[in-house]
Amino acid sequence: MEDAVCQLLENKEDISQYGIARFFTEYFNSVCQGTHILFREFSFIQATPHNRASFLRAFWRCFRTVGKNGDLLTMKEYHCLLQLLCPDFPLELTQKAARIVLMDDAMDCLMSFSDFLLAFQIQFYYSEFLESVAAIYQDLLSGKNPNTVIVPTSSSGQHRQRPVLGESSMLEGVEASLFYQRLENLCDRHKYSCPPPALVKEVLSNVQRLTFYGFLVALSKHRGINQALGALPDKGDLMHDPAMDEELDRLLAQIPDLVTSVTASPEASCLPSRTPHRAGFSWRPLHHARKVDAESDGSTEETDESET
Repeated sequence: MEDAVCQLLENKEDISQYGIARFFTEYFNSVCQGTHILFREFSFIQATPHNRASFLRAFWRCFRTVGKNGDLLTMKEYHCLLQLLCPDFPLELTQKAARIVLMDDAMDCLMSFSDFLLAFQIQFYYSEFLESVAAIYQDLLSGKNPNTVIVPTSSSGQHRQRPVLGESSMLEGVEASLFYQRLENLCDRHKYSCPPPALVKEVLSNVQRLTFYGFLVALSKHRGINQALGALPDKGDLMHDPAMDEELDRLLAQIPDLVTSVTASPEASCLPSRTPHRAGFSWRPLHHARKVDAESDGSTEETDESET
């Protein structure tokens, strides 16, 4: 509601043309559909569990064709895709997700879409939890007091401690039962999003010792944790989205002549590349979209050419 009021005040001149009631209707419809997070600032998309789940679902639906086509991308390329939906998305978060997939491999190695997406889901949705887990893991390695209170911060934790977690500590790990006791207390003390404790126990009950990144890999591959989070389908179904496929087929069927004419045009190769703010859908009112179209003459042809 706070964001809706802020958007109302920022756009009050335009909104006055068609009414506040219509604005709130469109805004909350977009919240229900999960499209309200598109092209918003990072502080907004991570503000609530619903926003985080909506962003994960939007990223999957927008770019699942990467996986469907069998393409492998680097960490930097996945980060560029994230920035298409959230221009100020932090590189550090993408690096952390890539580290779960790559482990000790170089950060410029290629990753499949499904592997990156499932690792990114854990890192993004449970980011505060993982910051505290990293601190707990390091405490266990160094033998610190288990009653130490962990206070996560945006700049602390897992990524900064990566060098300490390397070398011998990565090989030896910590005792799984003791690690679970600390994590169970962590989930009880803190109110931010945590994986279901029963599923965390299930992950840790299969091993005697584990490393920090081994734990993150296990979380990302656990079907029950993915289902509990509820943003993405099972790994085997990540490439399937019948509703989106049907919608894309319907849209493409409406513009065959336009696609042909743009492709054949000698000027087609000179068209500038598509920019993020022209893509897709947004919660913005319909009259706003018409205003943008009027200001960007020829944007339809640009989009079609870039996709052919």
